[in-house]
Amino acid sequence: MTGTINLIKLCVGAEGVQDLHDWQLTPHACTAEGYPRHVTRMWPKRTEELLNGGSLYWVFKGVVLARQRVLRLDEVDRGDGIRRCGIVMDREIVLTRAAPRRPFQGWRYLTPEDAPADLPAGRAQEAALPEELDRALAEIGVL
Repeated sequence: MTGTINLIKLCVGAEGVQDLHDWQLTPHACTAEGYPRHVTRMWPKRTEELLNGGSLYWVFKGVVLARQRVLRLDEVDRGDGIRRCGIVMDREIVLTRAAPRRPFQGWRYLTPEDAPADLPAGRAQEAALPEELDRALAEIGVL
């Protein structure tokens, strides 16, 4: 039986989850069927594990706050001869417990054991804490 692996990626240029949501509503960020897609130059070697229920976890300003289930990987051709990977995701953005992350480039694999838990259903609707407080609580492991 194949295990599951996730990806983790910085959400560059986004202040928070709402910015990601707004960006994914634009035609430039979607497949022809309307699914959000993130294009990257590197192709995951652990494709089978990723497509076995894996998610892309998004880091906003040093803190993981959300994830999206990965549906498929598409080859993207931009006419320059470079093979790119289009990570096609579910439209639903699932909020997670805040988890601090150091900066890194590109994406990394994230094991299910190291992935932050989803917020309980009732908490996803709560108003967000002030950003500085949310980060401080995440850094000391309270959230």
